[in-house]
Amino acid sequence: MESPRLPVTIVGAGISGVACARVLAAAGIPVELVDRGRRVGGRMASRRHEGRPADIGASYFTVSDPAFEEVVARWAEAGLARGWTDTFGVVSGSQDARTTASGPTRWGTPGGIRSLVEVLAVDLPVRGATEVQRVSVEDGLPTVDGRPARMVVLAMPDPQARRMLDEAAHPAAAAGLTAAYEAVLALTAVYPQRCWEELPDGLFVNDDPVLAWIADDGRRRCDAAPVLVAHSTDAHARPHLTDPATGGPAMLEALTRYAAPSLDPVHTAVHRWTFAKPVAGRPERYLLTDTGVAACGDSWSDKPRVEGAWLSGTALGHALVESLA
Repeated sequence: MESPRLPVTIVGAGISGVACARVLAAAGIPVELVDRGRRVGGRMASRRHEGRPADIGASYFTVSDPAFEEVVARWAEAGLARGWTDTFGVVSGSQDARTTASGPTRWGTPGGIRSLVEVLAVDLPVRGATEVQRVSVEDGLPTVDGRPARMVVLAMPDPQARRMLDEAAHPAAAAGLTAAYEAVLALTAVYPQRCWEELPDGLFVNDDPVLAWIADDGRRRCDAAPVLVAHSTDAHARPHLTDPATGGPAMLEALTRYAAPSLDPVHTAVHRWTFAKPVAGRPERYLLTDTGVAACGDSWSDKPRVEGAWLSGTALGHALVESLA
């Protein structure tokens, strides 16, 4: 039986989970965030080298929804986000010719994209470095590793949520968590100085077996740091998920071919994203079941992205406020 004294437990402190928690806390509903990472952010992640963060997860975000636009306006006013570019380069692995593609403004973050989630999470209760093993049910209440909750929100990629879910206790949730995800390796390359001339702010790489994307992190962060971040294809990532570093040499070779730096990097690092991005989106904004388990995230959007994840978590938060009031 539901108890209003119990918190809504949100497993996953990325932007969708934090957005959901923000709505619940504003309505006076007790909430707690649980995440296996030491810091909030999820796939909006940054890795530091000599004190400077480089964005290794989500590369940027775009804005189209008025509600999200209001949030971004506050970030911009506080100096946390800035319009980066509306034009990227496009190159094919089978051709030398490069073109450009324009679109909506892509936003970057001077302090690293994780900083946006950290600001949203201010004053929210977070239990970090906590690996959840099982979401089940006891005495009619959903439980997280045996701890009862008023509701449990799974704010993470579907495959991760399915692994911890007691499917017999929560069959509707299990049936709804079916989104497939692509894997990505993220290579960070730090150079002694800026040593490339014709690389655009960002470069989409098509038809290459190794690389899919290159970002000039110095331009993205507006500090001109000599840092490039490259994302692999799913096909290249999968054979290297157990040992990501082994995927690095081929990525560095491809990065050198497309970016044409005149110097070798002084530091490289490879990060594994086993569930980097949904293969496709879906029309529903969130999942809400009658056994006390809900889900939100970037796959609960017609266009999986940072904005979609925020909208999903926010929409679920309002739905939970309505159902729990």
